[in-house]
Amino acid sequence: MKKTTLFTLLIATIGGLIFLQACGPDDPPIDPPVDSEEFIADNSTFAGWQNWTLADTNTGPDPALGSAHHGNDSTVTRSIYFKDDAMRVDSMFPVGTVIVKHSSNDSTVNEYTGMVKRGNDFNPNYGNWEFFVLDENSEIISRGGTDLMGGACTGCHSQADNNDYVFTD
Repeated sequence: MKKTTLFTLLIATIGGLIFLQACGPDDPPIDPPVDSEEFIADNSTFAGWQNWTLADTNTGPDPALGSAHHGNDSTVTRSIYFKDDAMRVDSMFPVGTVIVKHSSNDSTVNEYTGMVKRGNDFNPNYGNWEFFVLDENSEIISRGGTDLMGGACTGCHSQADNNDYVFTD
């Protein structure tokens, strides 16, 4: 009888140890699916944009812009900056890509706009980009997906859908 009790205790102890090991905290975390990656911008996201990589600068009218970014103003210079020298991967920008466009002239125009590759099916018909209007301190004035500025951002950027909704390389 003692052998049976001892054997039963031994089996129960081994089983308990196996159970505890299987459920222990040393298990590696399960990575979420790639399509659930998301980057949500805040005011700090746009800080220091003047020191980012200058991707493009153009001055004067740009018929493709119409009135957006003062594209019909011959005195305006538009400068486009990429944070962290963002590069496309398989023709798409990675989640977390941040772009700022500064439209300005010597007197009346000083406009700041931004776009962030948010991911996680935010604005899925327009490449998961979120569009922003910023103030002179790089703080967010307004943000949105398809509805910012009455849909003007997504409407215009949809023309660059074969370039991940970005006009500048």
